[in-house]
Amino acid sequence: MEQIKVNVCMGTTCFVMGGSNLQELYDIIPQKYGEKVKIIGRPCLKLCSDNGEYSKAPYVKIDEDVIEEATIEKVLDLVDKKLGSV
Repeated sequence: MEQIKVNVCMGTTCFVMGGSNLQELYDIIPQKYGEKVKIIGRPCLKLCSDNGEYSKAPYVKIDEDVIEEATIEKVLDLVDKKLGSV
């Protein structure tokens, strides 16, 4: 199985609108999934500016799937589904 990539937007809009809480994923993901999942912080994923939906921040992109209004729970749920854990 190919490694799942979790890209967390750390741009200003996302960070201010709740992305700062997503920093916990840097501890949770390696402990829970080991080498199966790689978490990457990005300066900006340009998702809010591309679609003008600043109100949907923070954004996380898991492989090609985008999570709007991302929370730790939403991210872990999608990773579990991708790994077939649910």
